Amino acid sequence: MLDFMRRHAGTWMIKALLFAIVVVFIFWGVGSWTHHEEGIVATVNGEAVAIEAYRRTYNRMLDQVRQSFGTALNDEMLRALDLPNRALDELIDQLLLRQAAERFGLEVSDEELARSVQRIEAFQANGRFDPGRYRQVLSLNRMTPEVFESLQRESLMARKLAQVVTGGAKVSEREVEEWYAWNRLAVKADWACIEAERFRDVQATAEEIARHFEEKREAYRRPAEVRVQFVRLDPERFRDRVALNESELEAYYEEHRERFALPRTVEARHILLRLEADAGAEAVEAARARLAELRRRILEGADFAALAREVSEDPGSRDQGGLLPAFRRGDVVSPFAEAAFALAPGEVSEPVRTPFGWHLIRVERVNPERTRAFAEVKEEIAERLRRERARSLAYDQAEALYDAALAAGDLGRAAAELRLEAVTTDFFPREAPPAGLADSERFAAAAFALAPGEVSDILDLPDGYVLLQLRETRPSRIPELPDVEAQVRADVVRRKQAERALEQARALLADLRGGAALEAAAKRHGVAFRTTGYFQRSDTIEGLGHEPAVNRAAFSLSERNPLPEEPLPTEKGACVLRFAGRQEPDPAGLERERERIREQLLRQKRAQLWESWMNDLRRSGKIERRKDFS
Repeated sequence: MLDFMRRHAGTWMIKALLFAIVVVFIFWGVGSWTHHEEGIVATVNGEAVAIEAYRRTYNRMLDQVRQSFGTALNDEMLRALDLPNRALDELIDQLLLRQAAERFGLEVSDEELARSVQRIEAFQANGRFDPGRYRQVLSLNRMTPEVFESLQRESLMARKLAQVVTGGAKVSEREVEEWYAWNRLAVKADWACIEAERFRDVQATAEEIARHFEEKREAYRRPAEVRVQFVRLDPERFRDRVALNESELEAYYEEHRERFALPRTVEARHILLRLEADAGAEAVEAARARLAELRRRILEGADFAALAREVSEDPGSRDQGGLLPAFRRGDVVSPFAEAAFALAPGEVSEPVRTPFGWHLIRVERVNPERTRAFAEVKEEIAERLRRERARSLAYDQAEALYDAALAAGDLGRAAAELRLEAVTTDFFPREAPPAGLADSERFAAAAFALAPGEVSDILDLPDGYVLLQLRETRPSRIPELPDVEAQVRADVVRRKQAERALEQARALLADLRGGAALEAAAKRHGVAFRTTGYFQRSDTIEGLGHEPAVNRAAFSLSERNPLPEEPLPTEKGACVLRFAGRQEPDPAGLERERERIREQLLRQKRAQLWESWMNDLRRSGKIERRKDFS
């Protein structure tokens, strides 16, 4: 099956897929390697870690860091990241895991591997595995099917090993209850904030500005900037090059007939009398009896649509006389579907109970299952093929441009030779890429990952394929004070205002601690106390917004200790709290959340168990590292 997948050619790429695979292998490892290569950097329980494997892993990590930091990356950052040791640690972990998998007798069959590859959405077209897309996704990422399948096999092995190691994790009822009691406890509080902006008389002197700038120079650092040249190949511009004939369209239709199958559908009217899920038996019976009476009137000749407009409680269909759009069996809730699909056109159902209430249904029309004829879908097929082939032509042109740019060493010159337009940007930082791009973040990430003069890989963006060449860089720099004086002045003023706000909040808190009444203390300091509603530990506090420190402080208060030790700095100034109430969790809520909490805690336990097992594996293994490799 894998050979079959390799024999076909393809369409387009999805970078996110391979990024996800790389994330898996940051832990499990990358690719196959063997100790027969010349030189080793470590041994793990007697098995060698080859220097070539180390270099591949180190280079991959370095590429990822470059993509993340771009031209801002410098020697100091590289030293802090300690990539050499991280790369070696990863390979050691990889070998430890492979050895453990062998001890457990774990294997991944070719059939398992093939099924997993076919399920990957990036390799599918219209919900089915597309061998052509598979090959092209890999090609665009400079990866062969053999290498990808080796990575995927090891990923599956890693999952099997994780299941063995963490399969015994359990969560007790007490743990669930303790989690619920802690996280669903709610409190409320009286609060008042001294806003920093009230101190409008605050000024900043020249000396304060200069001192602040010297102390906080890094805060005013300007980001690195780049200037790039790029070419975009829009598939829409290639549509007129696509020639289709009738036989091609018919061949596609025959090969993909299942795509044009239409399921059986029903067109119906209904009358709904709504009921709450916990409605009592009397209310349930009263609604049913009312619908039964309506059904009797309809069978005697009353107009169904008129009655629906008069009594139905479904606002979506009432004004249309209860008429619903054509629906498949799976489009509506099961009791409604069972009743509707059992009726012939013109028949009226008995009252039908669903989670929404009681329904009366009359079928207007039944549309049988059928396959749309070729004549019906001919234009649809032509449009699909034009779109796919235009995209393939655009990609072929992008590949030709890439090869020409590498040969010429200049993207603009190569574009001119191929009669393509090359655009040169102004300098821009990573956080503010040029406007007008369909995916400016990916464009900027690619630009900042390049070395000067380097041509990017082909980017697959929503509006076409893009190639970039880095023309010039401006390193990150700290400007001179005159260039940022207005910004520094504003920062000094804000800092002094915050200090004044905190000082006044301390005075307010001292009055409350001294026994002053809430209203009197608030009036003296020119603020108003408000009372929150009940909130939980993870909630945003009404009126205050997202203030984690205030939230934590609120849960530390009680009737015995109603006031905090210090006012709480906030984004707007400083806040004073006073305990106002505590609400224990609703026991009924525990039953509603029990299974979700259990699953959450189980995931956490499995992660902890895996990390603990890995640490034991490292400690018990005989690991010897060479100190002189590079």
